Amino acid sequence: MKKIVFLTGAGMSVESGFKTFRGAGGLWEDYPVEQVASHEGWLMDPNLVNSFYNRLRRKLYDAQPNDGHRLIAELEDRYDVTVVTQNVDNLHEKAGSTHIIHLHGELTKVCSSRDQFDERYVRELGPDDPDVVEGEKAGDGSLLRPFIVFFGESVPMISPAAEAVGEADVFVIIGTSLNVYPAAGLAHYVRPGTPIFLIDPDDVSITHIPNLTHIRKGASEGMRQLVTMLP
Repeated sequence: MKKIVFLTGAGMSVESGFKTFRGAGGLWEDYPVEQVASHEGWLMDPNLVNSFYNRLRRKLYDAQPNDGHRLIAELEDRYDVTVVTQNVDNLHEKAGSTHIIHLHGELTKVCSSRDQFDERYVRELGPDDPDVVEGEKAGDGSLLRPFIVFFGESVPMISPAAEAVGEADVFVIIGTSLNVYPAAGLAHYVRPGTPIFLIDPDDVSITHIPNLTHIRKGASEGMRQLVTMLP
């Protein structure tokens, strides 16, 4: 069974009405990214950061996957599919994808602020209990924080992502500018000769990527075209 690896970014979720940001210096739901998605922002005002993610989490529970998400999930019937996503939403999961590597964390989860990757203190919040209340603590006594990789923090899932990309028979990039590292460097792990598809309606700097086909469409329309082109 051929292995397809997807790398998805902000453009993947646009059609689902879930707005994200692209890179430092941008806005997320009208907040400066540095205020709500940086380690410095967390240290300055953890209550503001948790309140921001509480609101965003409630919005996510109402969001639904688009046809692009669903078409990726349906490919599991014919291919070994891994989704590497820069997005913190759970729309790939909602669509039915079963092998997802979240590079930048997961909005539906909270964790220890002493060590966000200590699995003992990572907790899933559901639609009936979506909020972190002011002063709420993790099991290790530190403040609960969003299970999000803030700017300036390490990205531990980049290693398994690179390993997956290195095993791909087809690599597909959807809705990412390829300007946010380390995720942007994943294309360099593709084996020589592996076909690469980029689904993005915008012009993207792709001169450094060989064997690439650019499908200039949004996520859903682009995925419908891709399905007809896959080996």
